[in-house]
Formats: sequence, structure tokens, C-alpha cells
Amino acid sequence: MPSDGLVLGVDTSGPYCSAALIRGGDLLCETHQAMTRGQCEALFPLLEDLLSQAGAGWRDLALIGVGVGPGNFTGIRIAVSAARGLSLSLGVPAVGVTLLEAVALDTGGPVLAAVAAPQDRVYLQGFGTRADVPLTLMPVEEVPMSWAGEGLEVVGAEAARIAARLGVRHAPAVHAPGAAVARVAARRPPKEVTPPVPLYLRPADAAPPRDMPPVIVDD
Repeated sequence: MPSDGLVLGVDTSGPYCSAALIRGGDLLCETHQAMTRGQCEALFPLLEDLLSQAGAGWRDLALIGVGVGPGNFTGIRIAVSAARGLSLSLGVPAVGVTLLEAVALDTGGPVLAAVAAPQDRVYLQGFGTRADVPLTLMPVEEVPMSWAGEGLEVVGAEAARIAARLGVRHAPAVHAPGAAVARVAARRPPKEVTPPVPLYLRPADAAPPRDMPPVIVDD
């Protein structure tokens, strides 16, 4: 991607629509709208408004970054499907970025990214941490005390609770999700760019019915 190319970042993996446009590492404009539903209907009008603010159009995009989760199943599918469709129609690459990558961006030092999950659990991943903490999902009370280390900072929506448990510092994410996704995507080496796919660490909340389906009897 050219260094001055226009990059769109979009994330709907949580109760929000978050998007941003960057060029050459500079943030041109961004939006972050809280919403628990209606993301599918809101996403493209929101993106069109964002492009209008930047004085740009769809054909000006050089790269699309999209949040692939973990997070809300429906929200993740909305953004990933939109990014893949735009990538195909515009002929530009789409890059998947995890929400934990986005949360940890530009924090510096050893960082434990922490994002809320259902049922009082948390998504966690370590970046430069003493203990190896791969992307994982666990209850807050099961976070190992051994993860605490000198200089560790917990970042993200669940940072305060995890930091209190480990006895370390905490801070909010530096960037909103859409802006972080755009920045991570822009820094991704071209050889590592593959079509984005949803990232799920837990089964869907909706389960198939337990009752057996009705039996159809021919006359």
C-alpha cells in the first residue's frame, strides 16, 4: 500500500459502530457511535458520512482494516462481510485486526489487553509480557497472579478489574476501535495480508432447540 494511501478502519464487534480514516499515519476523521442493535443498517451511511468529511469517495480507498473480534457474533459478521464486499468491489486489500491488537496499540511496555466478555468473563492477550499470554477467554477470578510483572499495565474496558487483581497499573486504550484498526492494518506487512475472517473464542449464545422437530406423516 502507498504510504499516502487512504485507509479505512471499521469495527462493530462491540455495542457500537466505530470507524476512522487515516492517511500516512495521520488521523483524518473518525466516528464512534454507541448502539446495541441496528449496526447493519447504520454502518454504510456512517461510512459514507465519514468519507464525505474527508472529501473522499469509495474509490479513493487503498486499504480496508476491519475488526474480526473477539466480541459480539452478529457485530463481527456485519463488519467482516462489509469489508470483504468492499475489498472485492473496489479491488483493494482488506486486513483483519483483532480487538486485542487494537486495544494494545501504541501503549508501549508490557501490556495485558483486557476486553469484556459475557458471563463475567474477559478476553485477554499479552503484548511484551513476562508471561506468555496468548489470546484467551476466562473468568476474571481465574486470571493467574503469576501474570503480574514489573512495569505491566492492563489496558482496555476491563483493565481496572484485572489490574486490581494483579496489583498493577491500568489505563484506557489509546485509540478508539476504528482508528486503532486502521492503524494496525496500515502497518501490516503486505505478505501477511489475508482475507479477514471472524474470530470467535466462545460458542454462540443462541442454541438449537432441544425439542425434536415434528414428524411429517404422508396421508
